[in-house]
Amino acid sequence: MSQHGTAIESPIAALADPRVADNVEYDPSFASLREHSADLETTTEYGSPSYVSDHRSRNADRTANALDHDFDAADYGHVQTAVDAAGDREMVCLDRQLGRHPDNTYVCRYYVPTEYSRIALAWAKLFEPAPADAEPDFVTVQIPDADEVAIRVLPEEGFTTVLGTDYTGEAKKSFLRLFMFDAKRQGGLGLHAGTKRVRLQSDDGESGDDADLETVGQVFLGLSGTGKSTLTAHDLGLEAPEDATMLQDDVCALREDGTVAGSEGEGLFIKTIGLDADEQPDLYEAATRESAVLDNVDVAEDGTVDFDSDAYTANGRAVVKREHLPSADEEIDLPSVDQVFFITRNPAMPPLAKLSPEEAAAAFMLGESVQTSAGDPDSAGEAIRVVGTNPFIVGSEGAEGNRFRDLVADLDADAYLLNTGTVGDRDIGVDDTVTLLRAVSRGRVEWADDPTTGLTVPGSVPGLDTSRFDVGDALDDADERIADLRAERREYLAEFEDLDEAIRNAVY
Repeated sequence: MSQHGTAIESPIAALADPRVADNVEYDPSFASLREHSADLETTTEYGSPSYVSDHRSRNADRTANALDHDFDAADYGHVQTAVDAAGDREMVCLDRQLGRHPDNTYVCRYYVPTEYSRIALAWAKLFEPAPADAEPDFVTVQIPDADEVAIRVLPEEGFTTVLGTDYTGEAKKSFLRLFMFDAKRQGGLGLHAGTKRVRLQSDDGESGDDADLETVGQVFLGLSGTGKSTLTAHDLGLEAPEDATMLQDDVCALREDGTVAGSEGEGLFIKTIGLDADEQPDLYEAATRESAVLDNVDVAEDGTVDFDSDAYTANGRAVVKREHLPSADEEIDLPSVDQVFFITRNPAMPPLAKLSPEEAAAAFMLGESVQTSAGDPDSAGEAIRVVGTNPFIVGSEGAEGNRFRDLVADLDADAYLLNTGTVGDRDIGVDDTVTLLRAVSRGRVEWADDPTTGLTVPGSVPGLDTSRFDVGDALDDADERIADLRAERREYLAEFEDLDEAIRNAVY
């Protein structure tokens, strides 16, 4: 890396071997990382550490990658700043393994100054230990106290610089971004999504006969804070021998053979605002363990935790261990995908709609939801569109839409739009959504054409009055609003030059 802003060698190669570097504490224990951060810790009533950071959400507007942006001397200067700091300052460095799939497994190396060891503590609990003496595929250097906030990504080199922010989410996503990018290079597609395996009694099987269980593989795409974690972890109210288990919570890779490769093998980075023992028992159980690490959660001096408080931010987080999450399976890879759900919060949409491959690709491109505190706290609650509900795409977004359509069609997977917000002013509760998901999993939804939206919607669902969520009845001036929405969508999709015309024309 030259001082004039042109890459002359890999920044990874420019770093000294952390195993022998004098300024680096390599692979410290969790106890050591916690000790380094003792002055910053508030110990919770559960014995877990809680920290408050200066930055409490991602800096998307300060993030750029060398494939989609023209890097200049200033950009490469940011990379050089990180490389220099990793060679000069007292650092901790950890290697972790991302993924388990033979073609989607990576060694991730993370550097951060010793005084910010709390970030390394949280990050390291998400991933499994890397094999001994393994060389890194991806490297991130985070310097939280840099003078300027700048996240710079060199995708082809596998290197990320995180400057000027101490938010743990930047460390996590720096590696997952590159995981998704490489999945695309292999012919698949990285997804900001959770995965779930549902095992159900076949209609002709006798109760309690494990041999008659049928497996349904599900993928949930959604922005942070829209219910992705809640639904992925939900047991759907099933009773043994039937079950529903979470494989992945946040990022995975849909492959050409229909398998879905997981990424995080040890933990989850969950939102904690409003976390409730009755509504989200599995997540609550894991978040109240000593092994959890809390970020920007309101914790009193005596250790009392208030998950309902947004005293620091509505984007409070906890790193929780999979082993303490009853709904989590030992596996993280989904053997095959059968159903894909796009989670939205658009009040003009039904609680559930079945989509054709082209409509599914349009939904992928629209990525309609509401802004959450994870992305932009100042705009939380506002309508937003994010392609693939994935703010971490590297490369052409239109090409991702085309590939998604092709994968769904080739794999013969069913795709659905899932509204977890309201229809008009009629609230869609968690129980309503779970009833719909259980019926879809069993194949017990009778479908009908909705004259208002033009979508295929549930006409009959066991245990649910679907008429309560009729868009034409629930939405004022429904026909006019749907027509305006469709026109807005067409205009939006026209911005993506690489997007196939058939997908543009499928907009609903």
